[in-house]
Amino acid sequence: MAHILLLHSVYGLRPAVLAAADRLRAAGHRVATPDLYEVPAAETVEAGFALFEKIGQDAVLDRARAAVADLPAATVLAGFSMGAGVAGALLAERPEAAALLLLHGTGGDPGSVRPGLPVHLHLADPDEYETPDEVDEWQRAMTAAGAELTVYRYPGAGHLFTDPGTPDHDAPAAALTWDRVLAFLADR
Repeated sequence: MAHILLLHSVYGLRPAVLAAADRLRAAGHRVATPDLYEVPAAETVEAGFALFEKIGQDAVLDRARAAVADLPAATVLAGFSMGAGVAGALLAERPEAAALLLLHGTGGDPGSVRPGLPVHLHLADPDEYETPDEVDEWQRAMTAAGAELTVYRYPGAGHLFTDPGTPDHDAPAAALTWDRVLAFLADR
């Protein structure tokens, strides 16, 4: 059983994030899903970016820090898209994190990675927010830093393909992602 901090995308705390947390809980994990916006979730990605701009990156990071403060040091830091970036940013302050689980976006400064840190990345291929060159550069840096990195690419899937409430949803890719995520977390 793992303790998991699961951070939402730029849309906000949507039903898909809560359903993902329930899926992880059903597998025996303890999952925290903080609302980093503290307002209702956006209906569109554009409205989500507007919310993020209004609230500000500092406030979002502060809320994520508050959410993880009472969790064990060996918590899995996980996130969807923007939340993956926030999870990665927390890694610098949580060196004993059990793992980094990145869904739909890269995250984590390679300088914050301890050797042997398990990192899973699940990404659309291609992804409209992560160019292949950016992903390759991030992958090389994370591996050079000693991360035990596994990257899964999902050809033809849209950016936020695990969220059934978005136009990006791809049911087969989402099912495969959750199978892989559950196997990854079973060892934490």
